[in-house]
Amino acid sequence: MVSLNERTQQSWLPLIVLGVGMSMIIIDATIVNVAVPAIMADLRLSATDVEWVNSIYSLSFAALLIPLGRTGDVHGRRRMFAAGLVVFLAASILAASAGSGALLIAARVAQGVGASMVVPMTLAVINSLYTGSRRTIAFAVWGSVIGGMAALGPLLGGWVVTDFGWRWAFWVNLPIGLLVLLGTLKVPESKDPAAGGSDVPGVLLSVVGTTALVFGLIEGQAYGWFTPTGEARLLGVAWPLDGVSPIPFAFALAVVALVALVLVERARSRAGRPVILDLSLFAIPSFRYGGAAAMIVTVGEFGLILVLPLFLQSAMGYTAFEAGLVIASLAGGTFLAGGLVPRLGLAPRVIVRIGLALEAAGAVAVGLAVSPSMGPWTLVPWLVLYGVGVGFASAQLPNVMLAGVPPRQSGLASGLQSAVRQLGAAVGIAVLGAVLVTGLDTAMADRLPGDPALGRAVRESAGAAIPGIRDPAAHAAAVAASADATRRVTVVTGLVLLAGVGATLLLPDTGGRRREEE
Repeated sequence: MVSLNERTQQSWLPLIVLGVGMSMIIIDATIVNVAVPAIMADLRLSATDVEWVNSIYSLSFAALLIPLGRTGDVHGRRRMFAAGLVVFLAASILAASAGSGALLIAARVAQGVGASMVVPMTLAVINSLYTGSRRTIAFAVWGSVIGGMAALGPLLGGWVVTDFGWRWAFWVNLPIGLLVLLGTLKVPESKDPAAGGSDVPGVLLSVVGTTALVFGLIEGQAYGWFTPTGEARLLGVAWPLDGVSPIPFAFALAVVALVALVLVERARSRAGRPVILDLSLFAIPSFRYGGAAAMIVTVGEFGLILVLPLFLQSAMGYTAFEAGLVIASLAGGTFLAGGLVPRLGLAPRVIVRIGLALEAAGAVAVGLAVSPSMGPWTLVPWLVLYGVGVGFASAQLPNVMLAGVPPRQSGLASGLQSAVRQLGAAVGIAVLGAVLVTGLDTAMADRLPGDPALGRAVRESAGAAIPGIRDPAAHAAAVAASADATRRVTVVTGLVLLAGVGATLLLPDTGGRRREEE
């Protein structure tokens, strides 16, 4: 006789609900990226305003992952997931009806808050609900959703924005979100019965430290790493210090706040008081080394998504929809991997290692294939290979990281895992963005040494200025320079991913097992 709880654990319905909820969050972020030109034209936003439309979402999302992950452990993970959906949907309505840049930015802040409630809870519920082979399958589905939807987003975004308008990038969340909200009734509740109490100093320090760190990494290119690139304005307010960039101050604040967070949490733990950051998690080898590998992976994985849409649209003249079709082949590989992982019968760390090796090979192959004369399908087989690697690595890294974590701490551990990925994405933006800009600068100087103004325009726009170049010789030189820079970024991406393979050598052989409750 199978108990009701066992039947619930064997059901795939909760996984479907969690997967669709995650899909909505991921697709929304990528659709907004595609919608930026239409938003600028309709609301008459400045470049700074529209930059904040994207950045503020990432900041609010990253800042709250750790405290809200712990809050889900305390008050219930299903409850937190559902509450996050409500916040995200309300913010989507506000964004879709926004009549000004300020209102849209406020809506994006609220969307980030909702996303930070939803995303870690998906992992936490999976970690506490599924065991054995079903756990491997569940994480394979989760990884496929993460990688596949990130690649499909530009395609769906191009279609929605082109045929229906940018506001539908937000309206489309309502029917999906309401169905997911209804589906949460089929997701079992779980929490940490031993958790309780508040940790106000920990919450404040984690929010300030994470926000400052992610802000510095994301905005370094825009504001200048040490000296300002122009007039620095933070949310429309002028930076008061002339000749000094705000980025070093952001990094200094991050260091102070995060060091203070570790010291405060350690003292509170010794005193037996509630904490939002349980440092004992880092004593678990799978969590410690898995976190290091996850950050390296996310830095590398951002490479192709960062540069290929720019190259295909700016240099090759593809429309957003056509570029999305090419990138969608990556999603095809990711979904293919999701079906293969459960059948391989390999240890999760081995699957991660294989995935990273495939990603590295795919990235380098894409770089070697990039050229101004390539055909529209030249990159597709290598993007499929890369996508299979993403599906393997992204699917099983959370499985490895959380294998030794007690189910009662799933929310906190999932929040930390998501924060590590978000931090890796921010590092990827900073590092690979700098590689792209430097590559454009060098290539333009080599190919058009007599026209520094044109080279500067191409560099500062990350290649977006190329379609506006009328002189055929100069246009050809700029396209070739963009191909050179794109090739450089993809090769660096491959090297970073190879470093990720090295990091997986430190992972213990968990075999997908988790540590039992103490």
